[in-house]
Amino acid sequence: MKANRRDFLRNSALAGFGIWVLEAGQTRAGHSPNEKLNIGITGVNHRGKANMMSVASENIAALCDIDENYLAEASKKFPKAKTYVDWRKMVDQKDLDAITVSTADQVHALASCWAMRRGLSVYCEKPLAHSVHEARTVQDVYKQNKDKVATQMGTQIHATANYRRVVELVQSGAIGPVREAHVWCNRKGPGGGLPEGEDPVPKNLHWDLWLGPAPFRPYNKKYMPGNLTWNRWWDFGNGTLGDMGSHLIDLPFWALKLRDPLTCEAHGDPDPPSPYTNPKWLVATWEHPARGDMPACTVTWYDNVKRPPSPEGVDLTKWGIGVLFVGDKGKLVADYGKHILLPKDKYKDFKRPEPSIPPSLGHHKEWIHGCKTGEPTLCNFDYSGKLIEHNLLGNVAFRTGKKLQWDPASLKAENCPEADQFIRRKYREGWTL
Repeated sequence: MKANRRDFLRNSALAGFGIWVLEAGQTRAGHSPNEKLNIGITGVNHRGKANMMSVASENIAALCDIDENYLAEASKKFPKAKTYVDWRKMVDQKDLDAITVSTADQVHALASCWAMRRGLSVYCEKPLAHSVHEARTVQDVYKQNKDKVATQMGTQIHATANYRRVVELVQSGAIGPVREAHVWCNRKGPGGGLPEGEDPVPKNLHWDLWLGPAPFRPYNKKYMPGNLTWNRWWDFGNGTLGDMGSHLIDLPFWALKLRDPLTCEAHGDPDPPSPYTNPKWLVATWEHPARGDMPACTVTWYDNVKRPPSPEGVDLTKWGIGVLFVGDKGKLVADYGKHILLPKDKYKDFKRPEPSIPPSLGHHKEWIHGCKTGEPTLCNFDYSGKLIEHNLLGNVAFRTGKKLQWDPASLKAENCPEADQFIRRKYREGWTL
């Protein structure tokens, strides 16, 4: 029955009914209810609320949240949707076509894999996984089901015109072969240990379900709400690199056609690392092999106050976020909304390549279009899963204190068996990937 409904949606969309056309910004009116996707929302507040409203053009058929107050508020907007506090029950709702996943990091991969195995398309917030092993598993499950499902990770900046123009400049050779990329974000990590004490669990909160596969910790109000709170603890998040690295390393990953690194090393504060919290600052470097006509290169991440050396003409300390590409013929600095070719005198009369990457329908619309037509999405779980696998290896290198010799086939650091505990996390009893 699900396959028949999927075929109907796809055929209707391809015929031009009730689906966005490829010219960005244009829509067709006159949707019929049968042409809309039935979407389940996992996490209905904060980022979850933003994602929910971004797909509200479709039929919101299910709502799930571990906070019953949030759930009640969302239910007022979508009174016909069934409600759940456990996503494992929601994904078995028979009429669903797709789900969004906007939980804490430790649940992302589990909910996404469970849904894909049931033939459901998935939009998942970044980062797609909580460990390197989870990121690989999400890729594998997607590949096994990609003829049935559409997937997209919540890296909205990937849909912007600025990122497209930077990718075109780099890939057209505007600054020559690129051998270094430097990426930074000024967010400060916490350092420190676990929060002290235990607070009463609010009556509206299903704390055990929120923890999911993570180790049991007594409830403390300092863990919640929002990703700038729980994300600082290894049990639930991966710090600035896991969070903002999803957006920022995305640009060199795309422009330089990166996949598996050869090595990864990292250092930060505190040293040695805390077993509980992310570092106050982190610098991580990945070495990548040559790819086609692109030479071997390094990618280096910096957060908090750390920065690469500023090239002539630009003070990188004034850029809160950014990416610096270092080519044989020039340099390029970019953030979400702007980019600069350096040195400025050399490029003042530079003729840019004609745009070759089509405009996005919009990050969520691109996913909905993929759900209905089978057309690929740019941040599908093969691309985004590999990006997150790459990024989270930086945290593994930091926590082991070693330069990792990476074997992607076995998912192991050949020179560092103690890395296994961070590559593959243990789950609490009753939770499976």
